[in-house]
Amino acid sequence: MKVLIIEDEELAAKRLSQMLIGEEPGIEIHGPIDTVKNAIRHLKEVSDYDLIFLDIQLADGRSFSIFEQVSIQTPVIFTTAYDEYAVKAFELNSVDYLLKPIQQVKLKASLEKFRKLREMFARDSSSQFLHELMSTLRSQPATIYQNRFLVYKGDSMIPVNVNEIAYFFAEDKVVFLVRNDGTRFIIPYSLEELENKLDPATFFRVNRQYILSIPSIRKVHHHFNYKLKIELSPPVDEDVIISKSRTNEFKAWMNR
Repeated sequence: MKVLIIEDEELAAKRLSQMLIGEEPGIEIHGPIDTVKNAIRHLKEVSDYDLIFLDIQLADGRSFSIFEQVSIQTPVIFTTAYDEYAVKAFELNSVDYLLKPIQQVKLKASLEKFRKLREMFARDSSSQFLHELMSTLRSQPATIYQNRFLVYKGDSMIPVNVNEIAYFFAEDKVVFLVRNDGTRFIIPYSLEELENKLDPATFFRVNRQYILSIPSIRKVHHHFNYKLKIELSPPVDEDVIISKSRTNEFKAWMNR
């Protein structure tokens, strides 16, 4: 099986490649290609892939625009870190997607679905099927992220807009919202729940304890063993460390 990976996160692409080899020992993997522009150029020249793994958000934009310039007849499995609006479209159209970080069991199920679809559809019908999927997907409304949080201040409640938030952190199973002025509020959400509520263009979960906004990041320092240490504003008393496995993803997020 000949597969193309279109993915702008090097670590994610490498991990996907390793997982695919585990599922298909004789697989032929090409890529990764990291931008819409490069993907268009490549697919105009090479089209004999059996399957394409396509990240929805690439370095220079959303990958939907690839289909506007290239006639793709190859089945596609989309990958996404946060585009929840895509999920329902894939369910309705029976074409799979993988939510990052990709799990081996999910990948295995996606490949099995691909094999079954390949048996059911001739290449021409697969092309029509894919175009119908993309038409449905583009018609879906954009994801709406939370714009403000209602927090308690004494006996009253006040709204805090997301542009006032420096970061969120967890301590002893309690999650705090910290404003740009350093004021802290306890909020009734886990960090996992907040990840789904916050715009990933602005907020990034750097470790198990912190979700940071871009304005809160004052400096980034190299740390031992290829880790990164973040200097925050407002400052904290402890070191905020990004593990080696997340540094590339963090840098890509900062460079968007």
